[in-house]
Amino acid sequence: MGRVSVVVPTRGRPDALARCVAALEAQTVPVEVVVIEDAEGRGPAWARNEGVRRARAEVVCFTDDDCVPVAGWVEALTAPILAGEAEAATGRIAIGKGATAADRAWEAIVNYLQVEAAATGTASPGFAVTANLAARRSLLERFPFDESFPAAAGEDRDWGERVAREGSGTRFMPEAIVEHQSGMSALAFLRQQYRYGRGATRYRAGAFNRRPGSPGFYAGLIRAGFTSGLAPGLLVSVAQVATLVGAVRETARIRPHDTFLRSRR
Repeated sequence: MGRVSVVVPTRGRPDALARCVAALEAQTVPVEVVVIEDAEGRGPAWARNEGVRRARAEVVCFTDDDCVPVAGWVEALTAPILAGEAEAATGRIAIGKGATAADRAWEAIVNYLQVEAAATGTASPGFAVTANLAARRSLLERFPFDESFPAAAGEDRDWGERVAREGSGTRFMPEAIVEHQSGMSALAFLRQQYRYGRGATRYRAGAFNRRPGSPGFYAGLIRAGFTSGLAPGLLVSVAQVATLVGAVRETARIRPHDTFLRSRR
């Protein structure tokens, strides 16, 4: 058994999954590939935890079924962990050929959050993209993903913040790249951002010291969108409304005693 396992959560996307697995099998180092089919819709947090339970290597990487890791991804991402310099690492998300305006808007948001994660006083400390993440098994056993998050929205921020709070931190490796499948429509993007709003509310309910970003944070996010073009910038701007609507809806759904219990984790 090699020193690295790669967990791929999936649900109903066999063609995309086949491309992802082919890219993993073509990596420059041998890896154990662990595919977790979430047939019951338990959520990506559950799928990742289940993957960790089944994986056998000392370092576990994560990517998504609609992503294609580039050559050398595993080596670049796991280098600081295997060298004993970090317990976790995250890499860069790139958009493949044929990217839509929505794809570029999503890429701008993710890249902005990764940069902001290292800023002093950030609202998203330790933010790590789970489509491009590696961690030592011992860290993942101490800090499993929170399965109370029902969708792919907020559970990554929650994990990163808990790890950062304990002092482990996550090393950013920009040379570790995965390409995200292109072709997202504007409507799909806005629906995604609505889910992110709901996830962000659940994330902030998890601890009293989690707060929303400052006006400057959101202004910088919109500027980042416009650096990718007019259409992506407009979509990032409209996405703030979708996120707000999602946040309001989720606030109404979270019961006070649930918030209290989660805050005592």
